[in-house]
Amino acid sequence: MKKGEMINDIFALPEEQEDKVMSISDAVSRFISPGMKIHVAVTHNCSYAALHEIIRQFNGKNPEFTLIMRGIRDTVICLLRLGLVRKVITAFSGNVYPWYGPNRVAKEAYEKGGIELEEWTILTFPLRLMAAAMGLPFLPTRSLIGSDLARLNGTHFHPLDDPFGSERIGLVEALFPDISIVHGVAADRAGNTILTAPYSESVWGAKASKGGVIVTVEKLVSTSFIRAHSHVVKIPAYMVRAVSVEPFGAHPGGLWVQGVEGIEGYGEDYTFMSWFNDLCQDPAALDKWIEEWILKCPSFTSYLKKLGDDRLEELSAAAHPDYWHKKWAERGDNSQKKPGPTEIMVVTAARKLMEIIPKEGYRTILSGAGTANLAAWTAKYGLESAGYEAELMVELGYFGNSPRPGEPFLLNYGNFHTCKMMTDTLDTLGVFTCGAHNRCIGVLGGGQVDKRGNINSSWPAQGRYLTGSGGANDVATGAKETMVIMAQSRERYLEKVPFITAPGEKVRTLVSQWGIFEKPHGSEEFVLTAYIKDSPELTEDSAVRRIKENCGWELKVVPRPEAISPPKEEELSFLRLFDPNGYYLR
Repeated sequence: MKKGEMINDIFALPEEQEDKVMSISDAVSRFISPGMKIHVAVTHNCSYAALHEIIRQFNGKNPEFTLIMRGIRDTVICLLRLGLVRKVITAFSGNVYPWYGPNRVAKEAYEKGGIELEEWTILTFPLRLMAAAMGLPFLPTRSLIGSDLARLNGTHFHPLDDPFGSERIGLVEALFPDISIVHGVAADRAGNTILTAPYSESVWGAKASKGGVIVTVEKLVSTSFIRAHSHVVKIPAYMVRAVSVEPFGAHPGGLWVQGVEGIEGYGEDYTFMSWFNDLCQDPAALDKWIEEWILKCPSFTSYLKKLGDDRLEELSAAAHPDYWHKKWAERGDNSQKKPGPTEIMVVTAARKLMEIIPKEGYRTILSGAGTANLAAWTAKYGLESAGYEAELMVELGYFGNSPRPGEPFLLNYGNFHTCKMMTDTLDTLGVFTCGAHNRCIGVLGGGQVDKRGNINSSWPAQGRYLTGSGGANDVATGAKETMVIMAQSRERYLEKVPFITAPGEKVRTLVSQWGIFEKPHGSEEFVLTAYIKDSPELTEDSAVRRIKENCGWELKVVPRPEAISPPKEEELSFLRLFDPNGYYLR
């Protein structure tokens, strides 16, 4: 052999030799056992294919799993319903579509004590996994300080004075799963795995897992393909135990391929999500669904066959940037409706945001879901038309997105292609919302609020559960200031919330369907600064009386509260572009 040929042979780039490809049935059978702490990674999707297989193999066997998962939603709920889980470590448990709210199955499981709940936030959850992945015992954070979440998590959270400064910080303990499950775009036979943004919690749980990673992917690719896309390879082969090929394996979630050629993305199945969440209200109907759609389906492929080719083709079409035009064409007609209380509240909040943001020099907006994101979206476009740019962010890793008409869902896949940056939670919540270049205003909803701005979205009363923090605590503690948007009643506007999910120190403005509450400089308590004149006959005395009667504390009022006009026709028309079917604006 000539020397040149020998050199070429020696330094040729080989395909990986190790072959970890197996069915998801074999992967679950080999690598998952009762009592495990199972981490299910949530990027912009998760592996429902693997979760279905776990249900099939462990149903009726009381495996007492600990489920470590950023959000408990959609068909993940089936693990709770079947009693496969003894403990849940999460930041959110509930429904997300068509609106955010409690899920009956999760709510009852936590309230009755059948499942132990350990509740974190969207930022502190991956920080615990990140600490473990880095081999550290803990990592510092500003989140949780001043909340009841800090108290509940006292075993794994330690507040202390900053040894290099004057502020109060907290330490979150490292969290080590026994096994991690990840859904990726593609992998080679050895397990080098491609994932695309937005990454949400990213893959810190996979890197922290003591037992390695079970990977499900849309497609098997060569190691040459992996090298050509090394910039989106997020899990190296040596961490992976099994690779299972499961097309549409994230359903009812979606897959954003972000230009990775040869692989087709798909949108989230919102129709399916709505249907499933309705089923959760009827235990018998849910049990029947689990039997028919999971237990009697021998594989995820058979589950997809039940969905049908037409449904899958429609979901593939939903990944196209122009799909929103179809959604818009199917919208309901709400053009002749008079403004309702929720619409009045959202327009009022958007106007106030457009006043605060340029005045304070804020450049980023991170909102919660529902009326909060609709107000933020409306304000973003209003500021843009006035020549002021404020970038929208979503905690999962969207930055600079421009929401499309027709779909009000905060996490709408149709907005992905409008982003100027796709990243992860550590950037959006850990840096852009509270870091060195923080110029962020938060916009949040919640279940209850008190006169100091403390928010409760966890436990509104003894033995009653809502949904958990999500990212609310992180936003309220990190952003320069926060606005809360919440419909007013005596049950929701309280002297003191029974549980502080997010502390109110930086919550400066509160907007209801009837007025605006603000904290004067140097004050920790809201006062009424403006009322909404929602009818020509409404007097100041009547408006203030209505607000006071529906407020749970002795409300103070400025001497001459501003009378705010109801939405103009053009404001209302623009707002309704985002929610034409009235999911949030009804």
